[in-house]
Amino acid sequence: MPTEGNTMRTHRLLTTLGCALTAVLATAAAPPAQAARPAAATTVRTHDGVLRGAAHDGYRTFEGIPYAAPPFGALRWAPPHRPAPWPGLRDATRPASACPQPAGEVPGGSTDEDCLHVNVTAPDGASPVHPRPVVVWLHGGGYTTGAGGSYDAHRMATRGGVVVVTVDYRIGALGFLAHSGLPGSGTFGLADQQAALRWVRAEIGAFGGDAREVTLAGESAGGYSVCAQLASPAAAGLFDRAIIESGPCTGAADRPFAPYAVPLSSARATGADLAVKLGCGSAPDVPACLRRVDVPRLLAAQDTDQQPAYGTPLLPGDPAAAIADGRFHRVPVLLGSTHDEGNGWAAGIIQAGYPVTPGTWPDVAAAFFPAPERVVRAYPVHGADGGPVFGAAIGDADFACPTARTAGLLAAHVPVWRYEFADEHAPPLTSGTPPFPLGAPHASELPYLFDLGGRPRDLTAAQHRLADTMIDYWTRFARTADPDGPSSPPWSRHTVLSLAPDRIGPTRTADLRHHCAFWNALG
Repeated sequence: MPTEGNTMRTHRLLTTLGCALTAVLATAAAPPAQAARPAAATTVRTHDGVLRGAAHDGYRTFEGIPYAAPPFGALRWAPPHRPAPWPGLRDATRPASACPQPAGEVPGGSTDEDCLHVNVTAPDGASPVHPRPVVVWLHGGGYTTGAGGSYDAHRMATRGGVVVVTVDYRIGALGFLAHSGLPGSGTFGLADQQAALRWVRAEIGAFGGDAREVTLAGESAGGYSVCAQLASPAAAGLFDRAIIESGPCTGAADRPFAPYAVPLSSARATGADLAVKLGCGSAPDVPACLRRVDVPRLLAAQDTDQQPAYGTPLLPGDPAAAIADGRFHRVPVLLGSTHDEGNGWAAGIIQAGYPVTPGTWPDVAAAFFPAPERVVRAYPVHGADGGPVFGAAIGDADFACPTARTAGLLAAHVPVWRYEFADEHAPPLTSGTPPFPLGAPHASELPYLFDLGGRPRDLTAAQHRLADTMIDYWTRFARTADPDGPSSPPWSRHTVLSLAPDRIGPTRTADLRHHCAFWNALG
């Protein structure tokens, strides 16, 4: 067995690798954006000014709309402020800059702090006179990468008859650094999301959205953000339904592949370490010193993995504890995970030079799981099956079982519908050949709901039918708070719906119950 120090170093190394992989998977390796298509102009008047958007075949888009003032200078590490009104006509025909992040999903990365924008996609026919339900989408990316502009929502808007709003919010240290000299710090990224929701309540009617019917949705870190907003007193009244994809609310630090929140004291210790790395640790005014650091230096110094802090005014308690205690906003919830959540991480770790064999499995398990000896017995590796076994353990421990627990806790108070995305031939999310078939890994459902990077994925006819059915479920939930309907296979609140091209129906849960009993016993 490795020593405690070696285990922690290995844990950090492999977690960093896993988080880097998450950043790729969270956008399903979005292809380069298409060249701009000629489109007719369309205008909307908001309280801040007039926007010129683009009219397409069956829908309209308005991109790069500011919902808060640029958070730079004195507003870096401050709560979001209202944007300044603009004179004349503001162009909204292309996305604005993504929030600062390393190269990855955003080619070349971004260093532009003027990034607090939303993008609106509205179907033809949506109008202030005939408003449509609204879906507000929070991107994933481990709280370090991601962009609302990566998610082309026109299929959801046109087929589902909803207005879709994608959000850019501060990520990395700019969104989640905590320091005692920065009031409200540790949750500025979550505060941005709330500012965007307030913008939706105030402005979406002009785009044909129904401000009284707002569904907050997200995947991975975006899904966990929905959990945080469910638990945040400050989010009261800002949304009416919730969709949580692969971001279970009961995440914890000993399950490092799924998002989780950290105590404010831990977040401040991390923030103090970052201040030292940036040469600000002993400055007379640490916040002022940090605000003078340029963005590239900040990105280079920040930790790869970021988490929101609890024990703050915005997030008083751990979302896991709040959900368990019933202290959350009473809205219907649709949530789920993919069948093979952990396979992408397992494959990436193996390809990085950490094979999983009967001989190495105990050390790998010790780096990632509590009670590793018990994990090795419960998930034995025989010969060449190490990758899928490792992936199954990650998926069960960090996603499937926490999702089941989250669903059970929520269902004691609100209507809950739960799914499992199970297309074992889902389009690959990354280039190259993985060391074993990945099945339906983390984020593999996203191309069925969005055209990532502005281009449709290469789906078969059966997969296209599944995508249409999923959009029907998601948008029916946004419209009626119940995804079930006569045009789709039945979805009962008392079953977990398996979503696959060849079968949509109740999933077989006996094995999962067995594995979750094991993980729940570990705490």
